[in-house]
Amino acid sequence: MTEEEIPKIGDWYKNQAGDTFEVVAYDEGDETIEIQYFDGAVEEIDMDTWIEEAFEQVEPPEDWSGSYDIQQEDYGVDLENQPHIDNTNPLDKV
Repeated sequence: MTEEEIPKIGDWYKNQAGDTFEVVAYDEGDETIEIQYFDGAVEEIDMDTWIEEAFEQVEPPEDWSGSYDIQQEDYGVDLENQPHIDNTNPLDKV
């Protein structure tokens, strides 16, 4: 097996159906690759299948949060209601 055949963790690929996924783990002993689709589903495939399928490497999606199932309210801040920024120095009032 050549170095080019081994997928790199963090790289994104597309299967023949057009689904994009990220390589999240590689087990050298078992020669298995764990992938996570954009919708969050996780799958494990063997190295023979990886070579057979010849997945196409693609750029990561612009909104990568889909694979982590993160909603806007999970960010911990209200992105629509920004605080008023006061550019005055509070020491000027002393």
